[in-house]
Amino acid sequence: MKYLRNILVIATAVLGLGLIIVFVANGQAVKSNDQITLRFGHGAAETNERHLAVEYFKELVEEESDGKIKVQIYPNEQLGSEAEMIESVALNDLQMVAASAYSQYDSKISIIELPYLFDSYEEAWNLLDGEVGEKIAEPLLEDNLRILAYFENGFRHTTSNQPIESPEDLNGLKIRTPEFPISLSTFQALGANPTPMAFGELYMSLQQGTVDAQENPVANVYASKFQEVQQYLNFTGHQYMALPAAINEEFWQSLSSEMQEVVETSGRKAAQYHRDLIVENEEKMINDLKEDGMKMVEPQKELFRKQTESVYESYESQFGSDLLGEVLQKVREE
Repeated sequence: MKYLRNILVIATAVLGLGLIIVFVANGQAVKSNDQITLRFGHGAAETNERHLAVEYFKELVEEESDGKIKVQIYPNEQLGSEAEMIESVALNDLQMVAASAYSQYDSKISIIELPYLFDSYEEAWNLLDGEVGEKIAEPLLEDNLRILAYFENGFRHTTSNQPIESPEDLNGLKIRTPEFPISLSTFQALGANPTPMAFGELYMSLQQGTVDAQENPVANVYASKFQEVQQYLNFTGHQYMALPAAINEEFWQSLSSEMQEVVETSGRKAAQYHRDLIVENEEKMINDLKEDGMKMVEPQKELFRKQTESVYESYESQFGSDLLGEVLQKVREE
């Protein structure tokens, strides 16, 4: 009897441990002692405003959920490139990501990347926070990707070791771009030689001369210290890019409605926090880059705008004339 009683005690203890620590696959929240772990990846350095915004998201979620949700942050492409992290979220190996490379799943979301579409941040935000933002995000649900909010990636500019004042200055220039179709098409239309590569490889590639130039928002130039390997910051403003924050749809559905509200509200607040940080800090960052010896160039944007009109024609059939027309109309209304 004593032997049987010991066996029952051990079995009960093992069963109790199994109930305390539960790792449920296939879209269920990862829980330990009733705590949900949400793993959030992004590709920027810890000094970047993007990381600060994700940290703010973590602070909000953990506070508003009374500690029921624990957010773990993985910055600086620790878990792979943007495309790889988005795929991990689609598979629920990672629960959230702030990235831009969603066109591999549905191209409509990249319509906002058309060259010289927006003239101001406010135009872009108004479009993304309205019906168009919902419409271009909806198809991603088929791949288990729910866009919670549009974080900020900013207007993209070029850096180089020669001034870029007109499209002719880009002729044959080997410039690193992300592997986004519209980015490639834009620089091909401008006569450059776009060369996709992972952001984490970029600094060394510029240093070694593997590529001659690159294009990114000011915040990324500043955080990655590209002024150490590039002489000119050229305010081409050729593209605006948002940074959609996506959560795995099955993970999302496994949350209670209360926890969904916490995560979604925190995501929207963190996105606006990110936007405000970018706008507020951009002028200071430019001044710091100047002090470090980087030269600023104001190109003739109208020449660039005219030369990239062909990109709109190329993508009209892909986006559909109705969606493209709606986007252009709403931008003009601003």
